[in-house]
Amino acid sequence: MKVIFIRLKKNLFSIIFILIALCLILFSKSNLSAAKEGLYLWANNVVPSLFPFFVITELLSYTNVIHYIGKLFDKLMRPLFHVPGECAYAFFMGLISGYPTGGKVVSSMREQGLCTKDEGDRMLAFTNNSGPLFIVSCVGVSMFGDTKTGFLLLITHILAAISVGIILGKLSTKNSKFSPKFSTKHITKSNILETITLSNLGKILGKSIQNAISTVLVIGGFVVTFSVFLSILNSCNILDCLSKLLYPIFNMINLNSSFCKPVLSGIIELTNGVSQVSIVPITELSQNVTLCAFLLGFGGFSVLFQVYSMLSKTDLSMKKYFFGKFLQGILAAFYTYILLKLFPTLSLDLVPTCASVVDTIVYPISFFGISNYILLIFVLFFIVFLAFSHHEAPPKYRKAK
Repeated sequence: MKVIFIRLKKNLFSIIFILIALCLILFSKSNLSAAKEGLYLWANNVVPSLFPFFVITELLSYTNVIHYIGKLFDKLMRPLFHVPGECAYAFFMGLISGYPTGGKVVSSMREQGLCTKDEGDRMLAFTNNSGPLFIVSCVGVSMFGDTKTGFLLLITHILAAISVGIILGKLSTKNSKFSPKFSTKHITKSNILETITLSNLGKILGKSIQNAISTVLVIGGFVVTFSVFLSILNSCNILDCLSKLLYPIFNMINLNSSFCKPVLSGIIELTNGVSQVSIVPITELSQNVTLCAFLLGFGGFSVLFQVYSMLSKTDLSMKKYFFGKFLQGILAAFYTYILLKLFPTLSLDLVPTCASVVDTIVYPISFFGISNYILLIFVLFFIVFLAFSHHEAPPKYRKAK
């Protein structure tokens, strides 16, 4: 018996993948539909919203802009989050463009030695967040039919991310050490783009686009894979069985058991789960909003594996990321619940639209009537302008351990 158990353990993944392959054949129709939906989601939402940001972040890594941002925000980030000022760049990019940009930026910063392993692990947890376009337009307007709900979820999402950063910073016991690897004496106003010249601009631009395409393709693969995986779990009724395990927990915290399966779907794949949670027919719609806040904060295993794939060239760990995202989900749900209790009128205009995942996809053209990309460019120029106006000595940088 023991020998059989050991053999099963050694061949566990082989058995799982063979079973998945059989399910792909047995439930080919539903799997094909799920794959098409995943591809549609990737092509119409992920590529337009993330690809330009990935190109920009790659180009910025060849400049000293990140160093200047670090100089500007160093006095805020160190006491608040116990991380270098450069973390502000990852935090802003993660908030503006959404999952998984924050993870991509932190991975690049670790490769460049701009943060220690401990700092990078903690930064992953609170800089990788859902974007305002998805929360306000897709979840708020398309799913709940109410802009106020979208902004409520956005506010609690950001508050939860900041709270996680502060908590992890307080829990960290490692002392920060400065690194001589990156000297900042040469950084002046005149040479911020000295690493990019007319002679190598084409080469750097091409390399940045290649890296961005590679990253977007990997994300697309995960989106389609998890869409199909979720379809298999539904077809085999595994999701129904697993959701029953959540019944005692939901009853304990006074939540309707009808949310068990949608929440479990959201833990696996964010967009599908949020869409299903928003249309659960119950009298008190504040529960729908609160659970959506949790899923947005956690991000789902699809996003988790997207981030994990970006860390292959670094020594960063996913342990603090998983803990931090779960904590962010709990805090976001708590903040949302409190605000809905303090301002009950916020939940009066909620009208679930029963839209499918494909119907809720919103091309990220504008936010507050401003192009999302123009908003990003404005923010970056404003930060650089402030940094150039800051004449204090440049900060020291951290040792890459």
